[in-house]
Amino acid sequence: AKGLLLLPHYLTEATQEGVAAHVEAVCKSVNIGVIVYNRNVCRLTAPLLERLAERCPNLIGYKDGLGDIELMVSIRRRLGDRFSYLGGLPTAEVYAAAYKALGVPVYSSAVFNFIPKTAMEFYHAIAREDHTTVGKIIDDFFLPYLDIRNRKAGYAVSIVKAGATISGHSAGPVRTPLTDLLPEEYEALAALIDKQGPQ
Repeated sequence: AKGLLLLPHYLTEATQEGVAAHVEAVCKSVNIGVIVYNRNVCRLTAPLLERLAERCPNLIGYKDGLGDIELMVSIRRRLGDRFSYLGGLPTAEVYAAAYKALGVPVYSSAVFNFIPKTAMEFYHAIAREDHTTVGKIIDDFFLPYLDIRNRKAGYAVSIVKAGATISGHSAGPVRTPLTDLLPEEYEALAALIDKQGPQ
């Protein structure tokens, strides 16, 4: 591996100092770049990230999965180009234009797993600030997609697995306690994907 994406711990809540100590311990145990993923119970503040950046030269990036604009602005302003920045909210495309304006030029795309052509068209439209294309894809795909995804907790994972299956790249069902899309939701997603054309 050339890099490591450090996801948050998930079994228990922890103090900011505890999370920072965890990130530092991981950084000091490897000789590759580390990107910290601020998400769920990992909510590192700008001062703590600045301290970690000083102590850990291999802490090279910050991925945001919180959507807290105030926090994102404070981190970006405080750390500047010290980090590479990555958007990591579920269905990150919906936030891509706003995050680009904040200095976060790229994002991780779950839909790339099943509509790669559309995902790349959207990414390039964001990069060139083609608001017409961005708006059309959001209206034609992402808003109906979100309507399905937001029906149940955990569907952010379920809908991606369903999309991969529909496109011929099945990764099997979700693991419990998550649940798969209902048959009518699966069919609605299949129709939405088909509407995007060959991928």
